[in-house]
Amino acid sequence: MNTNFFHILKTKKELIPLAGIVSCAAVGAFSFCVYSLFGKSDVIINKSGNPEPWETIDPTKPQKLLTIHQKWKPIEELENVKKMTK
Repeated sequence: MNTNFFHILKTKKELIPLAGIVSCAAVGAFSFCVYSLFGKSDVIINKSGNPEPWETIDPTKPQKLLTIHQKWKPIEELENVKKMTK
């Protein structure tokens, strides 16, 4: 199959940019999936091991890919209520 693919690219040279763009898009999509699984704390693979995963997320760390001028401070009253309910 590999030789057929390269043979087609040699005979139809107008497909080379299309193959390059599609392969770059596939690599980008795969790398974003890997980044989301291992780099983000809000993506959970094993939900049965932690039934409340939102409790372990650090709210001071931004969860978005790009965050501009966003400051978050914990509300003391809510933190006290959270400690009392546990």
